[in-house]
Amino acid sequence: MDEDEVVPEKVAWVLVRDGRVLVTRNRGVEVFYFPGGKREPGETDAETLAREIDEELRSQIDTATMVHFGTFETRRESDGHTEFRMICYTAEHSGPLRASSEIAATDWFAYGDRSRVSAVDQMVFDMLHSAGQLP
Repeated sequence: MDEDEVVPEKVAWVLVRDGRVLVTRNRGVEVFYFPGGKREPGETDAETLAREIDEELRSQIDTATMVHFGTFETRRESDGHTEFRMICYTAEHSGPLRASSEIAATDWFAYGDRSRVSAVDQMVFDMLHSAGQLP
């Protein structure tokens, strides 16, 4: 990877309730992901997360309650360089959690569902499990 090469990033929302975490699935795919998306030019993480969650789930993020949960990266096996980065936040919300836009479905996964999410999302599942939030 050249030093000038930009690493693809996603700003994601981690919402845990009753030992399960909210995940979404895009139309036409079987793998689930944490809700969120790519930053538009000039956006902050808070602006990105608020916009994406409104578009995907018709819910409003309370950006004043956002807490950085962690930044997770996958690496290319060929050279060890960062392949993808996901910046995760927890936050309170208001409004429904209803699939909208490109989102085909939402679900609440336990740790046992870990194999049904992407590689970078599995890292978050592992951290939640280690912290006792996903038994």
